[in-house]
Amino acid sequence: MSGNKEFTIDELAQHNTKASLYISIKGKVYDVTKFIDEHPGGEEVLLDEAGRDATEAFEDVGHSDEAHGLLKGFEIGVLKEGSQPQTQKPPTHSYPKHPQPETSSSVINYLVPLGVLVAFIAYKYISG
Repeated sequence: MSGNKEFTIDELAQHNTKASLYISIKGKVYDVTKFIDEHPGGEEVLLDEAGRDATEAFEDVGHSDEAHGLLKGFEIGVLKEGSQPQTQKPPTHSYPKHPQPETSSSVINYLVPLGVLVAFIAYKYISG
């Protein structure tokens, strides 16, 4: 259900609870309230981005095509032109944050073959 409603950042920010959770991704506004309990990453991930622009967080995770497709069903409008995304959101809940891994799988994909290559060269050098 795509909507034509325009939201300001202030209007978006009002929907930052489990009872009413909106996020913005790439200028579109999504009501993900009904998806909180189904989100594979847990409700905390959505609550951390509630009521603000979540584009960076969404893209950083590297969501699947299926996840991108699911968004369409939650779309309710767009951010009003000229609205500036919030850079910081005041905390609305207090639970421990889970540390995010700092290495991405793409880095690991390069390091593993590189390690194998180095081991092979060392073996050839030592065995002479």
